[in-house]
Amino acid sequence: MSAAVLSVRKLSVFLRDGRAEHKVVDGVSFDLAAGEVLALVGESGCGKSKTAEAIMGLLPVGPARLEADEIRLGDVDLARLGAEAMRRVRGRDLSMVFQEPMTALDPVFRVGSQLTAPFRRHQGQSRREASNSAKAMLRRLGMPDPDRVMRRYPHELSGGMRQRVLLAMAMACRPQVLIADEPTTALDVTTQAQVLEDLVRLGQEAGTAVLLITHDLGVVAHYADRALVMQRGRIVEEAGVGDLFQAPTHDYSRALIAAARGLSG
Repeated sequence: MSAAVLSVRKLSVFLRDGRAEHKVVDGVSFDLAAGEVLALVGESGCGKSKTAEAIMGLLPVGPARLEADEIRLGDVDLARLGAEAMRRVRGRDLSMVFQEPMTALDPVFRVGSQLTAPFRRHQGQSRREASNSAKAMLRRLGMPDPDRVMRRYPHELSGGMRQRVLLAMAMACRPQVLIADEPTTALDVTTQAQVLEDLVRLGQEAGTAVLLITHDLGVVAHYADRALVMQRGRIVEEAGVGDLFQAPTHDYSRALIAAARGLSG
């Protein structure tokens, strides 16, 4: 395996509810290599999204607290960065695709102004250069009329088109790591497959490592190289995808796989 571009060591997340504090992510550690697709899989509420938010520096200030030995992206420990430094990293070296594009995209701005923003902010491109770069990204994602898409507001696009716009924004600067948090939850089966194919393809072309968060073992089997199985905030198994499905070692992994096979059968 290639050297790790993202190394997470003993990451824990605590959420405060009134006077009580609950540990929702408990000592998570893993490495992610360049060009790899690593799935983080588990049932809803197990801590997958909070792990992603912690890595991205997007935990809610106040209710949430992070502890980690390190969250190392290349030579930078994200766990030690201030808010401003983290904003410079997000979108340039570390990007995220969220599960609901209607909340991730600003409804009051046209798609073009949002899609050109990372090119202008992180690459210093002029308005015209950024517009051309944005249209080129949309073409790579199979959008037949990028000019028309750029003029639209998010609500005027289908769910699949909105998710491709988010993917284009996330990949604009060819980040080292892309986190995709249940990126196809709200889409029909055909569109899900198309978006996931685009996501993996763009990641491979750019050498971007992908952390794919999902509860869908079918997605894991088809698109991931390795998998981390999470239960109640802890990683209970780490394995290559073939090994995971052929010979899972943890009872929870076996239960997830049995349930998925039962649904598919």
